[in-house]
Amino acid sequence: MQTGWVLGYFVLVSVVLAMWLFPHWRQAISLRWQRWWHRGLRLGQGVGAQIQQVPVSWSRQVDGAMRGVRQGWSRRWHWVLGGGTLLSLPVAFALGWSLWGTRTLEGFDDRIDPLHPQVAQLLQGEHLVPPPPLPPEVFDTAEVEIVRPLLASADRRWEQMDPDFVQTLLRVFKIMKEEHGYDMALLEGWRSPERQAMLAAKGGHVTNAGAWQSYHQYGLGADCAFYRDGKLVISEKDPWAMRGYQLYGEVAERLGLTWGGRWQMMDFGHVEWRKPGVREAMRAARNR
Repeated sequence: MQTGWVLGYFVLVSVVLAMWLFPHWRQAISLRWQRWWHRGLRLGQGVGAQIQQVPVSWSRQVDGAMRGVRQGWSRRWHWVLGGGTLLSLPVAFALGWSLWGTRTLEGFDDRIDPLHPQVAQLLQGEHLVPPPPLPPEVFDTAEVEIVRPLLASADRRWEQMDPDFVQTLLRVFKIMKEEHGYDMALLEGWRSPERQAMLAAKGGHVTNAGAWQSYHQYGLGADCAFYRDGKLVISEKDPWAMRGYQLYGEVAERLGLTWGGRWQMMDFGHVEWRKPGVREAMRAARNR
């Protein structure tokens, strides 16, 4: 609708300027209108001979108008320049207004109203929902304790992690299920600095990162494994699980995450999002 108004303004100003700058055009249009009017009257009276002379008269008038245009151009070039400037004023005004501070034109505002979260989710694209939590006893078996000590007390609340990281991790889960047939389980997400220090105290076979030295503390790291037949499958000694970890790492890296399976101390179930600024925070924590 607004485009139509702009176009209409441009056409109207162009016509007005043309009529103002080129009086011979006005005369030609006036003469043509008069010819049409008289032609209609004469047709009503059946005067055919005079009607045949109208094209000839019009041709003469047009030739005269064109000669007048050519003559007037040499005398009125400054008026043409002024008319072009007038036509460009709306464009110059819109450009200057857009450059003066932050502006968004109506119809192109990509801001999302936080008061309407459902609309915001639709505008942002597909919003994945975390899967239902697994029974607590799944994380407290003897087999799990051997591979992952103290896993039963780990935090698995999705809302504790960075929302963008959560969405990326859920996309990894979705691809693993739909393309490769693996059901994924979150073992641990956010981790407090106190828990990180406690795990680090158990030795390098558990973790080499101290408090505030892991992406877990920033809600940007997660440990995951596979869920099969009602049990967690964590150990890479299982060929099926090892194949799953390889696929899991490929999918995670494809979506921009860092996979722990490529580290010197390999952590096949770990992924993290190295969000800008977190490295600096880790260095500051190390120097405290």
